[in-house]
Amino acid sequence: MAFRRGSAASGMGVAEQSKSTFVELQRKKVHRYVVFKIDENKKEIVVEKTGGPEESYDDFTISLPENDCRYAVYDFDFVTSENCQKSKIFFVAWSPSGSRIRSKMLYATSKERFRRELDGIHYEIQATDPTELDLEVLRERAS
Repeated sequence: MAFRRGSAASGMGVAEQSKSTFVELQRKKVHRYVVFKIDENKKEIVVEKTGGPEESYDDFTISLPENDCRYAVYDFDFVTSENCQKSKIFFVAWSPSGSRIRSKMLYATSKERFRRELDGIHYEIQATDPTELDLEVLRERAS
């Protein structure tokens, strides 16, 4: 029987698939985004949804539930003022105001450990409503 180590605060482990899917986004550019959720039965963070490289930022924001917390990573491509093509990976901690208190606490206590598992994140955004995820927020942070 295999056991996964979790953090002392939440006991949530990180599924191997979550780490490997992030690496696919980061190195192979197979995904534009990955949405993760906490599976309370398995006590680990698992992949809920991936978006292909052709998907837009709107596709990404629509994939986040309106009333439940999630983690996500988004590969943001942009052109600098010097006309150079760049890519930055954003970690999003999505905790909408309408989500359950238990869910908010579970995601808050598991976030740091999960983020440490994802080596190569450039920026982090904590959002409680869609306006905090506006594309302009990413542009400002990345430039």
